[in-house]
Formats: sequence, structure tokens, C-alpha cells
Amino acid sequence: MPDYKLHYFDTRARAEVARILFAAAGQPFEDVRYTPEQWVVFKPKTPFGQLPCLEVDGKLYGQSNAINSYLARKFGFHGKTNIEALQIDVVIGVQNDLTSVMIKYFTETDEQKRKELKEKLLKEDAPKFLGNFEKLLQDNGYYVGNSVTVAEIAVNDLIDYLLLENPDVLKSYTKLTQMRKNLEAHSKIGPYYKIRK
Repeated sequence: MPDYKLHYFDTRARAEVARILFAAAGQPFEDVRYTPEQWVVFKPKTPFGQLPCLEVDGKLYGQSNAINSYLARKFGFHGKTNIEALQIDVVIGVQNDLTSVMIKYFTETDEQKRKELKEKLLKEDAPKFLGNFEKLLQDNGYYVGNSVTVAEIAVNDLIDYLLLENPDVLKSYTKLTQMRKNLEAHSKIGPYYKIRK
């Protein structure tokens, strides 16, 4: 089995889906977390001058989506057929679109603009994207088949952030609520959720 190290800052954000995939697979890895000072030293060693990076047997790979896709395929969380993989990739594409919207809000420093972006996020963007995520889900709370894939993990990761902004954001989304219950009931993901930083 390869030797894995996941390099990121001491936060969840763009590395959390990979961490959850490692947990779901029961795969040991080194979770290397950088302070801003340590990052300055490590940055020139990365492929693109950014994090996260996945180190596999001493070689560094960048780009969170590529890392997540690799781990999902490696550990069996990317569907059982090419069509299932396609459906999962569609969900991940929509998830990336919402991530872009949310990053604008979370990184805005001007207080007034941030307030406007939050209002737009919660009143327009979240309902639109959550509606799409809900529409793509099956009644059993999975995007394909009857087991967890990277799609549920990635969507749930964004929902965690939305719930911080509005605890009632999932009130009218029964399939997404079921999806979260499925993840919490997973024998390895559920326990990870309880202990993660």
C-alpha cells in the first residue's frame, strides 16, 4: 500500500473531503498541517505554490479535485460503472460551482459587501444549489446505488458550512437530510465526524 501524506493548513476547507475519504477507507495517512510560517517554507516545494497537496510515496500532487477523484477511485467511492462515475462527476461539478460562490463570501473583507454576499448566498444561491443537489439524489439519500460515494461526502462538506450560516438551511430538503443521516451512520465516517478538528 502506498505511503500517503496530505498537506494542508490547520483547517478543514479544501482538504476535508480527502481526509473523510481516508477515514471512510480506513486508510492510514499522515495529516500534515501547516501554520502560516511553516507554509512559507514549504510553498516552493509544491507543484503549484498552493495547498492541498497529496504526497504518494514521496511525490507531491496538487489540486483538490484531482486528489479527491484519485482517492475516491482508489478506495472504491467513485461508483461501480462508468455511468455511475459520470453521475458522481456531475454532482462534483455542481458542488464546485457552489464552492466558488461560497469562497467569494468567506473571503470578502469589506463588511458591507460581505453582508450583501451572505444575503445572496442564503436567499438565492443556497436554495438554487440545494434544490439541484436534492433533485439529483435518489430517495434513499445516495447519488448512485446504495452506498456512500465522494459525491455525498463533498456535498455534505459544503452543507456543513451553510449550516453555520443558517441552521435551518436544510429544513425543506428531505433527501439531503437523509444523505446526512447516511453519512453519520457510516461505520467509519460517522466516528470520524465526531473526532475531527
